[in-house]
Amino acid sequence: MKKTDINKKREKEKQMVSYMIALYCKKNHHNKYNKGSINKNGLCAECQELAEYAGLRSDKCPFMETKTFCANCKVHCYNQEMRGKIKAVMRFSGPRMMFHHPVAAIHHIVSTMREKRRLRKESEY
Repeated sequence: MKKTDINKKREKEKQMVSYMIALYCKKNHHNKYNKGSINKNGLCAECQELAEYAGLRSDKCPFMETKTFCANCKVHCYNQEMRGKIKAVMRFSGPRMMFHHPVAAIHHIVSTMREKRRLRKESEY
């Protein structure tokens, strides 16, 4: 895979995570919206920290060429606290992405299915 393709893939993954964190923050931290403690990205401080952390993890991922998304990765590089937070975001936002970002959600589903099929074929050999 070319370096430019890897960078595009990395940016798509970061964008998808950003969409999910923004949706989670808007729907779960609405009391912070009312108090005005939201930054220019539309996130509360806690969600902004998670988004930055997820971006750094994605930037440093050595497996970007061969994996689709972090959920399919053998190595989980998030620390325990952040892993818990991102799981909560994914559990909440995942099912709702079809309504808020349908194209990105469909792309994510198709990519995940392809990756699972590829992994199954590899394990058969």
